[in-house]
Amino acid sequence: MRISETIYLDHQATTPVAQRVLDRMLPYFREAFGNPHSADHTLGWNSSLAVEQAAAQVTGLIGADPDEIIFTSGATEANNMALLGLARRVRSISRRRRFILSEIEHKCVLTAERAISDQHGLPVDHLPVDQEGRILLASLENALNDDVLAVSIMAVNNEIGTIQDIQKISEHARNAGAIFHCDAAQAPISMDLRGIAEHVDMLSLSAHKMYGPKGIGALYVSRELQDRVEPLIYGGGQQGGLRSGTVPTALCVGMGTAAELLSGDEAMQKRALLRQRRDRFLEKLSDLPWSIRLNGPSEESRHPGNANICFEGFFAQDILQVLQPHLAASTGAACTSGIPELSHVLKAIGLSPEDAEASIRFSLGFDTTDTDIDDAVNLIDNALGKLSNNGLFSDKVYRAVG
Repeated sequence: MRISETIYLDHQATTPVAQRVLDRMLPYFREAFGNPHSADHTLGWNSSLAVEQAAAQVTGLIGADPDEIIFTSGATEANNMALLGLARRVRSISRRRRFILSEIEHKCVLTAERAISDQHGLPVDHLPVDQEGRILLASLENALNDDVLAVSIMAVNNEIGTIQDIQKISEHARNAGAIFHCDAAQAPISMDLRGIAEHVDMLSLSAHKMYGPKGIGALYVSRELQDRVEPLIYGGGQQGGLRSGTVPTALCVGMGTAAELLSGDEAMQKRALLRQRRDRFLEKLSDLPWSIRLNGPSEESRHPGNANICFEGFFAQDILQVLQPHLAASTGAACTSGIPELSHVLKAIGLSPEDAEASIRFSLGFDTTDTDIDDAVNLIDNALGKLSNNGLFSDKVYRAVG
C-alpha cells in the first residue's frame, strides 16, 4: 500500500479504514445521527439498533453474546477496565489477590500493573518467555495457586508477532480457578478468532488494528463475571453500568463492520496471502549483502504480516530516517514511540542492547503488493549502503557477496 510517495509497512501500528467500513459509518454522522440512548423517538431507536447490531458483529468474530460486549475508546481502555476493574472489587477478606502477567505484555497492561500494585496493594508476578516470545507453560503452572485472582496474557505480540497458545494458557488458568484476560488487539489479522470466547473470561479488541476506525474498541466480559468488575467511568449507567457515556454510534458501526469482514472464509484467504507476501519480503531481505536476522518466532507461528528485523551493525533510527519519506515502519509499539528506552519485548527474548537498537518492525497489510515489497527491499538496501558509506555501520558484521 502506498500513501502518496510512501510505502506503508506499519500496519501493526494502525490500519487504514476499509472502504466498506467507511461506507457503513458515514450515514451515522449526518442522516442517522440520533443519540443511541434517546429512548423517546425513532432517531434514537435506530441508532440503538445500529449499536446492537455492531455488538452482534463483534461477538460473531469471537463467539460470544452481544450483552457481553462493552464498547470502549480502544484496547488501552479495555485492558485497564479489565485489570483495574477487577482490582477495585477485590475485598480484603478475599484470598485471591495476585495477578500474573507476561514480560512482553503491551505497555498499557504493564502500566496498569503499577496501579494495581501501588494504589491497591495487590501483588503482581511476571512470567518469563522463551527466545521466540512464547509463555513458558511450566512457569505459569508453577505460579498458579489459590491466591491468584487473574492471569493476563496477550494473544499476539505487537512487536515480534508471537502467537500464544491461548487454549493451553486458559486450561492452566481456569484449572487453578483464576480469571483469564486476553489482550487480543493484534489477533484479528493473525488468526480465526471464532470460539475464542470459550477460552477467556475477558478479551480486549481495538478497531483500528483491524481496518476499523480509531477511537473505538471493545472489552468482552463474560456474563458471569460482570458483577466483579468496577467501572472506570461513571455516569448515566450506559452499557449495563460498566462503561457510562454516550456510545459513538458511527464508530461502533465501523468496528462491527470491520469485525464482520474478518469473521469469514475470505479473511482466512487474506491471512494466507499476507503470510506469503511477508515470507517473500523476508526472503528478499535475506538476499541482501548485510547481516540481517529475524527476531522472535519462526514465520509459521507469528503474526502473518510481522517481520521484526535486526540489522546488525546499524542503528534502527538511522535507517528509518534515511528511508523517509519513502517507507513507513517503526522501531516498536507506536504507543511508546515517544519513550526513549529499549524495547522491553526484545529485552525479554534475550537481545543485547545493541541488537535491540538495530531492530525495526515491518508490518505488512492485506493491501501490500508484490511491487511494494520489491521497492521496499530496494529502498532498504540503498539506505544501508548510504549509511555504510557515511561510516554509520560496523564493518565487522558485513557479509561480502560472492
